[in-house]
Formats: sequence, C-alpha cells, structure tokens
Amino acid sequence: QVQLVESGGGLVQAGGSLRLSCAASGRAFSRYAMGWFRQRPGNEREFVAAIGWNGGTTDYTDSVKGRFTISRDNAKNTVFLQMNSLKPEDTAVYYCALTYSIGSYYLSNKYGYWGQGTQVTVSS
Repeated sequence: QVQLVESGGGLVQAGGSLRLSCAASGRAFSRYAMGWFRQRPGNEREFVAAIGWNGGTTDYTDSVKGRFTISRDNAKNTVFLQMNSLKPEDTAVYYCALTYSIGSYYLSNKYGYWGQGTQVTVSS
C-alpha cells in the first residue's frame, strides 16, 4: 500500500514562488512515475506535471511550462513541484499521485494512489 502526503502549499502574491513536496510511504516508490494534478474552483482535476521513475522524463501542461519544475529524490521517497512566477489562475488544490502505468501520464485515471491535496492560493 502507498500513502502520499503533500505539503508546502499556502498563500503567495502573484509573481512569487512555492515549493510543494509529496512524501511517499510504502514499497518501491523509486520504480514508478509520479504526477502532480490540480483542481481549481469550479473545475475538474487537471494534469500539471509528471516525472518518470528515475527523473529522466518529465512532462508539463502548457500553462506551466517554463514556470514549474518537477523533480524527485528517490532516496527520500519524495517528489517536488517548484512553482515560480505564480499567477492567480494557479490557485487550486494540488495533488500528487503515483502510477504503476507507463506512458500517458497526463491522464488522471492512470494513477492509483493520491494524496489528500494541499491548497495553493495566489493573490493578485
């Protein structure tokens, strides 16, 4: 069984930065891809970023490219999302997730384990 716990959310002004962390418990974290998703008020959950098992592959939704960076530390069973140049439209609950699947990491139904989410609020 895998448990995921996000942290690092908060309130920040537009243009600011936050670093989200997701700590994983359970076996074999380092063997699987991880993703970050977000759910903005009144919207469905959407893909933000994903990273392959060894960090060699990353993917981002267009709206965050150049501003967000996903990374992982397999020795610490943790995945990160560095968010820079934040905009009010980035306001959302951010979730990390783990998938046993390969490919199509932008699809939420590929992920079998989810954290509880952390709120990010960007003020204008």
